[in-house]
Amino acid sequence: MERRNFLKQAAIAAAAVASTSQLKAGPKTPANPIARRELGRTGEKLSIIAFGGIVVMNEETGAASNIVAEAVDRGVNYFDVAPSYGNAQERLGPALAPYRNKSFLACKTEGRLKDDSRAQLEESLRLLKTDHVDLYQFHALTKMADLDKVLGPGGAMETMEAAKKEGKIRYIGFSVHSAETALAAMDRYNFDTILFPLNWVLFTQAGFGPQILKKAQEKRMGILALKGMAKTTWAADQKQNHPQPKCWYQPAAFPDEASLGLRWTLGHPITAAIPPGDERYFRLAMDVAQSYKPLEPHEEEALLAGGKGLEPIFHLGNDV
Repeated sequence: MERRNFLKQAAIAAAAVASTSQLKAGPKTPANPIARRELGRTGEKLSIIAFGGIVVMNEETGAASNIVAEAVDRGVNYFDVAPSYGNAQERLGPALAPYRNKSFLACKTEGRLKDDSRAQLEESLRLLKTDHVDLYQFHALTKMADLDKVLGPGGAMETMEAAKKEGKIRYIGFSVHSAETALAAMDRYNFDTILFPLNWVLFTQAGFGPQILKKAQEKRMGILALKGMAKTTWAADQKQNHPQPKCWYQPAAFPDEASLGLRWTLGHPITAAIPPGDERYFRLAMDVAQSYKPLEPHEEEALLAGGKGLEPIFHLGNDV
């Protein structure tokens, strides 16, 4: 009995040592890790799928840690969050901490002036448990008046450039939902990245996206895509009560149409796409990315046919 107990205890101890060694070694490399693409002229390489912070918004801390660990294990190294995503920063910071030195963290500011954007940056760094973010973006830089404000005297760009010198941010970018403002912003400042909606319905039904994509390529910017799995607006009677609380738009049908839509977006010259904050869609996006291949002609034809006549979530000339 003593020998049996000794052997049992030895086995438990060995397992504990092995487990600790695995934790120190970090996540294992999957057999088919999510591919990475270059981020414009920065030299960075990002996973073609990003982890959007809304995935962990309102989740328990344990659940947040588990989904972040799973994403890292599957090859995701690009994480995106914003102060306006509820408690997402509070959840993502501790969950990402074990992998921070191997990840690319993007955050945003809604501040348009020097002081409010600085306050927001410092608060984000505190909540995210880090001394810097890799990419700091003007959030929803959609109105021309906002562009004038951030680039003007006392504007938030002064915070961005100062923080870059301080080592608190590495690259400067913006997100946008207006083609007009996107083009103007790229003309007026040498941004490192742009984050904008790029999906098959917007492209074909609203003509929204081609002009942004073309100019960003010409400037060798990092091109990051939103709404690759989006489809259309919610019907009037669903806007306040629909089955996707983390999606203000109606996503593509799960799983087939959503997979095709994401593959359509990834088939364009972008670095990465940020899927919806719904956990099911995020996991589906990782599945698609791990076995990604461009759409076959018949698949694209079927996808585009399904988008005819749909109401796009944005229009050219939108200033929202």
